[in-house]
Amino acid sequence: MAYSADMTGYNMVKIFQYLRTETFRKNLIAALIGLTVFFLIIVFSLRQYTRHNESVAVPELKGLLIDDAIKKLQGQGFEYDLDSVYQVDARPGLVIEQDPDPSTKVKKNRTLYLTIITRTAPEVAFPELVEKTFVEARAVLNSYGLKLGDTTYIPDIARDVVLDVKFGGERLNAGRPVPKGSTVDLVLGDGRGANEVQVPDLSGLTLAEVRFALQGASLTLGTVNYMGIVTDSLSAVVISQTPTHEDPMVSIGTPVNIALVNP
Repeated sequence: MAYSADMTGYNMVKIFQYLRTETFRKNLIAALIGLTVFFLIIVFSLRQYTRHNESVAVPELKGLLIDDAIKKLQGQGFEYDLDSVYQVDARPGLVIEQDPDPSTKVKKNRTLYLTIITRTAPEVAFPELVEKTFVEARAVLNSYGLKLGDTTYIPDIARDVVLDVKFGGERLNAGRPVPKGSTVDLVLGDGRGANEVQVPDLSGLTLAEVRFALQGASLTLGTVNYMGIVTDSLSAVVISQTPTHEDPMVSIGTPVNIALVNP
């Protein structure tokens, strides 16, 4: 044990003696210089690789048409990636969003992300509007990105209720694909119903049959004339009427005059 302790002490003395030598100091200085040079090489290499201090400002692209925006980007060495959305009444090809924002400092050749207005409207399945109120139909059209065109009123007891839908002059059924932003026309009821009707043809009808036909047409019986000698009024039939079924439509409740004769 005493021998081991003596050897340990001897080795420590040798180490301290070496640390005081000129050789150790030269080796230490050389090692420090080598580490410093290695560190500087790494720093300058990283700066060169990442192009440190070569950042440029992102240009303002919002509001430009995409062709003009691309020319501007290519002139300043930027890459770009495009996305598109559709907006009613917006000009197709217009840049509406960009990432990064204008004036942001980025490296050269950075990819900028642009959102533009698409030139082609996507299609939507037309919603069911028949029997909805005008207010409801207008709200549904807005939610689907569709426009309300003309509104036409026709006689019907349902007031301001959609009876039909027209697109390009043709009937538009629910579920049909239409371009978003399209204009559709609505046919609505006026709440009054029909106020004019066509006079039925009463020729050859008996008086009882005439009363039934006129009641069904919302008309009234006017004067009744019997032509010649009428032996049986129940079997007499109409030979003339005023107005006739060939005349224009008449108002509801209009009296119809008839002349009857025995067959």
